[in-house]
Amino acid sequence: MSEPVIVEIFIIGNEILIGDIQDTNTHWLCKEINSLGGRVARVTLLRDVDAVIAGEVHAALGRGAEVIITSGGLGPTADDLTLAAVARGVGVEVRLHEQALQMVRDRYDELTAQGVLTQGGLNPAREKMAWLPEGAVPLSNPVGTAPGVLLKAGRTAIISLPGVPSELKGIFNSSLQPFLQETFRGGISVMRTITVQSNDESLMEPVLSRVVNDHPGIYIKSLARTLGETRELDITLTAVGSDQAVLDAQLGAALHDLQNGLTALGIGHREKERN
Repeated sequence: MSEPVIVEIFIIGNEILIGDIQDTNTHWLCKEINSLGGRVARVTLLRDVDAVIAGEVHAALGRGAEVIITSGGLGPTADDLTLAAVARGVGVEVRLHEQALQMVRDRYDELTAQGVLTQGGLNPAREKMAWLPEGAVPLSNPVGTAPGVLLKAGRTAIISLPGVPSELKGIFNSSLQPFLQETFRGGISVMRTITVQSNDESLMEPVLSRVVNDHPGIYIKSLARTLGETRELDITLTAVGSDQAVLDAQLGAALHDLQNGLTALGIGHREKERN
């Protein structure tokens, strides 16, 4: 089984850490990365502080993250400083990127022509969104005005996306796709789920531990629920790699052992229908 690409995510914005905005980007990004066969090793919420963001980017590079995704801080206001901080963390300067500048100008003109905005063209605040870390390339934003940014730093790729969920998803699902397909090399994630007729994880722990030990390539997780809410809980088995047949066989073997172990304990179970 091939090793998954290791990803770290930085969610940036004071508005999240003071509770004004609920972060939904983490959940969505984790699901997408996992479906590509990647592994999210760490998610960090950060305030809009240049030195803090730069320090965390530098630390992630030191940990060997293969992909770093930042969300937030790409806009035209003074507190949108993610790109400058990423540049500082990598050790490069920011420079005005002509292609990014044209992207910004075109989007404002387009949105003005649609009646969404009242004035097209550029001003200093809009131009700010085209100052990218040296060596970076802009990613077209089909929803908003700030381009996404892709920067290679040694063996690590740093992807900076807007914090607005629709914009983040728009870039991820369009202009970022060539990079994702190349980087994750067709990686896939396969999951099987069973529902067990017990809400006491402690009773099942010996079986779970044995199956985990016997099938180290499979991630097994029991999803506990609030006691008294139901007498059932789900157990998921997940494998990542590039060969569907191999993953199915490995998951099937682990699931078979798990089901036999539960049956031996007298715990009923049923497999959930796969999507």
